[in-house]
Amino acid sequence: MTITITNQHETIKMFLIDTSVWIMIFRDKTGNSRQTLESIIKDDNIFLTRFTQMELLQGCRDEREWRLLETYLEDQDYIEVNYSTWVAAARIYYDLQRQGLTVRSSIDCCIAQLTIDAQLTLIHNDRDFEMIQRVRSFQGIRFQP
Repeated sequence: MTITITNQHETIKMFLIDTSVWIMIFRDKTGNSRQTLESIIKDDNIFLTRFTQMELLQGCRDEREWRLLETYLEDQDYIEVNYSTWVAAARIYYDLQRQGLTVRSSIDCCIAQLTIDAQLTLIHNDRDFEMIQRVRSFQGIRFQP
């Protein structure tokens, strides 16, 4: 998978949106978070991970919210995990521990590795990704509306 698609007129970026950003958008009654995200992604491609799908669904407050969110998430584009992703994500966690650093969730290591594998830009609001960037290089934007 490639980072960007380039034609004669423009470069199209591709983004991976982390759960931390979706939660901010869903909770924000003013719409400011959504507007900020839209200004970043413009008309570019966005992707989610199955981890984000799982995390969002498990946080539903009731059956109605579950059905609405599940329907919305069905239509999204996902980056999928493969064998090498699991091993590389475990290595991220291992390398962080060797430096005395601990992330709160190994899922974040998987998301970071998916970002690297697919050459995407990760939009997040989670300090663990900044810690992961100490041992792995990937494009990331700290989302702060």
